[in-house]
Amino acid sequence: MAEIKVNLAMIKEAEDLLRDVINHPPLQFSQTYTDLVGHRVFMKPENLQKAGSYKIRGAYNKLRTLNQEEREKGVMTASAGNHAQGLALAAKMNGIKATVFMPNTAPLAKVEATMGYGAKVIQIGNNFDETTKEALEWQKESQAMFISPFNDDYIIAGQGTIGLEILAELPEVKNIFLPIGGGGVISGVALAVKTLRPDIKIIGVQASGAPTYYLSFHEKKLCSIPASSTIADGINIKIPVERTLDIMLKYVDEVVTVDDEEISEAMLYLLERSKMVVEPAGAVTLAALLNKKYPVEGDTVVLLSGGNVDIKMIDSIVQRGLLKSGRYLKFITMISDSPGSLYKLLGLLYEQSVSIINIQHDRLRKNLKIGQTEVEVSVETKNWSHTETVIAAMKQSGYDVMII
Repeated sequence: MAEIKVNLAMIKEAEDLLRDVINHPPLQFSQTYTDLVGHRVFMKPENLQKAGSYKIRGAYNKLRTLNQEEREKGVMTASAGNHAQGLALAAKMNGIKATVFMPNTAPLAKVEATMGYGAKVIQIGNNFDETTKEALEWQKESQAMFISPFNDDYIIAGQGTIGLEILAELPEVKNIFLPIGGGGVISGVALAVKTLRPDIKIIGVQASGAPTYYLSFHEKKLCSIPASSTIADGINIKIPVERTLDIMLKYVDEVVTVDDEEISEAMLYLLERSKMVVEPAGAVTLAALLNKKYPVEGDTVVLLSGGNVDIKMIDSIVQRGLLKSGRYLKFITMISDSPGSLYKLLGLLYEQSVSIINIQHDRLRKNLKIGQTEVEVSVETKNWSHTETVIAAMKQSGYDVMII
């Protein structure tokens, strides 16, 4: 383990620097999540931060360390989106030219927002690690300073200011759930909180489709993964770094994972119950808490790290969330190819108080018997119990139901 250079004094210095620069979203108590888990739950909504995520904290803190020559050469980075926007805005606020490399798969909303803050955007590579490799090659010629999203002491210190804000606002906090991408925010927050309050539990959360730090934390060594796949693009990292892992091994209590369905369900909760748009990477903390990935008691804070989600993605995520919570049913059944048969089926569904999302009706599909029509139906139900009641009612009325 290498020497950890970030310390509480650096984080407090960053807090003073950022005091009048950024937003300070207050903790929000949730009765809904409190009822679901049995103890008080608070959200730290960094989705309401400038540039839509906590990333401006570390970026601005890093830029204040640059000398005049470095400022004139400009800065550059590689990012899936949130660090890109945070750095672009921080650079604009400091009068520094910024170039940002983003994956080809980065959400359009994040790309356009980054350009809107004045940065030059170059899209290349299909994931963060490919993009970073190309960015570092470009950096050799440009001489612009590379600003890492997480592998930097001043970035970590800036993100750690979130921990100081949580402690100031909720001194009685017992548990803090934090997302893990490259490990910058969990490193900074864990170091700040544990230095002041070693009794508080720090739980990190990764997407199960990109479990780099989950594996590294439990193996206590750097563990890269050959491939990754998750809707949480903001924390889709395949190669961990020693700096953040060392801090996590010293200050973090546990690292857990959540799958895409659990993330989608949490996003749906946040949309419906909290009236908040939170991106997948920002919703992993709530997903872990609601799915009891780590047993906790007492006042709990979940960090909602960002809200920069591609609007085109929301419909798909809502559908997945409905499915995970038992509120979406898609099935195929057969009806007679005669007048009134479809009306009869729809009448039955109406009696069961479901909301029909989509219906497709095919009488020409191969292998259908003469006089048969295949019907594919998507409906929204109330919960798992209601879904089971709907299926039972259909079977009782003579319909064969094949759930998709």
